[in-house]
Amino acid sequence: MKYKSQKVAYWFFVSCMALLALQIIYGFIMGFARIGYDVLHDWVPFNAARATHTNLLVVWLLTGFMGAAHYIIPEESQREIWSVKLAYVQLISLLVVGVIAIGGFHFNWWEGRKFLEIPRPLDYLVVVNVLAFLFNILMTVWKGNRFTTTSIVLTMGLLFAALLYLPGMIWFDNQTVDSFFRWYVVHLWVEGVWELIMGGILAYLLIKITGVDREVIEKWLYVIVGLTFLSGILGTGHHYYYIGTPSYWLWIGGIFGFLEIFAFLGMAVFAVVMYSKSGRNHPNKLALFWTLGCAITSFIGAGLLGAAHTLPQVNMYTHGTLVTAMHGHLAFWGAYAMLVLAIIAYAMPLMTGRKIYYNKIGIFAFWLSNIGMFGMTAALAVAGVAQVYLERIMGMDFLVVQKEVEIHFVVMLICAAIFTTGITLYIINFFKYGKPNEEALEGPDPIESDTPKKSFNSDVEVATV
Repeated sequence: MKYKSQKVAYWFFVSCMALLALQIIYGFIMGFARIGYDVLHDWVPFNAARATHTNLLVVWLLTGFMGAAHYIIPEESQREIWSVKLAYVQLISLLVVGVIAIGGFHFNWWEGRKFLEIPRPLDYLVVVNVLAFLFNILMTVWKGNRFTTTSIVLTMGLLFAALLYLPGMIWFDNQTVDSFFRWYVVHLWVEGVWELIMGGILAYLLIKITGVDREVIEKWLYVIVGLTFLSGILGTGHHYYYIGTPSYWLWIGGIFGFLEIFAFLGMAVFAVVMYSKSGRNHPNKLALFWTLGCAITSFIGAGLLGAAHTLPQVNMYTHGTLVTAMHGHLAFWGAYAMLVLAIIAYAMPLMTGRKIYYNKIGIFAFWLSNIGMFGMTAALAVAGVAQVYLERIMGMDFLVVQKEVEIHFVVMLICAAIFTTGITLYIINFFKYGKPNEEALEGPDPIESDTPKKSFNSDVEVATV
């Protein structure tokens, strides 16, 4: 850790761990409700559990991105964060708004718009909060001693994410127009500007972990940004097929929606090629696992599984079914959740000075969470295909079909238990690092000092705790 103010990131990461754990709990509530054990229905009805589960996902990922920015931007800009106090105030206010929103869902205080359920008064507080965060980051970059492509792409992603929240706050009486602009937020976030954030964080991690020259990695970053804009913006059209918009969205959404696979393919190739050019055997193997895992899994979940049902001829049957849930689970896990877990795995040894690079808990956390998530994805895929056939082709009633596919949710719950074991181990490992301390600042960089130069045939001895 080079700058004292980078310690702020730790508290964002702590918040991430708490919000992720809470999201998993609500996932289990929904899973048991699916197989007939909806015992908490009087206190947590399914609609409230679903809204809480999806909104917690967004909040913990955003909190992770903010933590990553507070860690990365000072290093890239070569100066302390502009205002540490503002960073803490912004984090606390974000959590307060989040708690109020979740509480509101349980008392039917929400807008009922999928993925944008937060009540309008809280929307304004979110805007103020994000503006405070952006102001702090932009001032840090502006007053910094260095401008890098990595920091600019990351900052651009965060800035555009804030701007694209605004169309979702416009009130429309027409359902179609409302949905049209709602996807500006939802799609252009997760399949647009969040990819810029992903590219920025991924580039930073690859520069640090692989030792490949910054100039080479940042040239790849330009390609990633180009592919993201080329496909992501008009790719929004794959949400407009059958909601009352003009028919030209069928071919626009089909073509550009399919092209989105190349942005994620580029990201995966980018990470693997940079690793193959690695100039060092980095001791932080856990960070390397999460980084490469993020690039590859995002290609499978967001790229391949997304492309599999993005064409209008297919989407006509699959939209709104468990096939969408299958794609969503692996896409969010690979592209963004693993990314946040990667930057945390990289930053914690540097903030605390503790060399927990490659211990058994961390390894089990990686593999169990990934095996569990792939298992859940497979269970949802089988259930989704069955649902499409029975409901959309055979014309069976929705609730009858849900009963028919109930067994697949038993499988999903078993896989979710494996996933949860992995995440629990990750959280335990996280807290084993302890808090950031001044010694991490004063001493030599624990990773850089332990990092031998490139030697593909040598094993690196690392400390384990």
